[in-house]
Amino acid sequence: MSETIEQKCIAKGVKLTDQRKIIAKVMSEANDHPNVDELYNRVSKIDSKISIATVYRTVKLFEESGILTKHEFKGGKARYEELNESHHDHLIDVKSGEIIEFVDQEIENLQKKVAEKYGYDLVDHKLELYGVKKKP
Repeated sequence: MSETIEQKCIAKGVKLTDQRKIIAKVMSEANDHPNVDELYNRVSKIDSKISIATVYRTVKLFEESGILTKHEFKGGKARYEELNESHHDHLIDVKSGEIIEFVDQEIENLQKKVAEKYGYDLVDHKLELYGVKKKP
């Protein structure tokens, strides 16, 4: 079982208030890449005393601590996901905003090949594909 955001905070020495614990729990349970407003709506259903400013500060703290990663996909607000060791890319539906995570070995190999062609060792990359779902 993978480590929760709360466990990562403890391991990194990030102080967890009760409100931060709720934000960490909600973020750990997210199956999408919520923006701060979406995250705020979810946590405020659990504790209405949590302000949007607290959510912003907590997300920033978690990002700076290497627990969350920020994505600035085209045409929208910054979105967040738990920072994982495993690499994946994103396919974003420009109409619905749905985000699909995927790994494609053929793409990974091609990226290395391109870097080598130009005399580089690939050390990192980020791939975002934007599309519209085909009609069946």
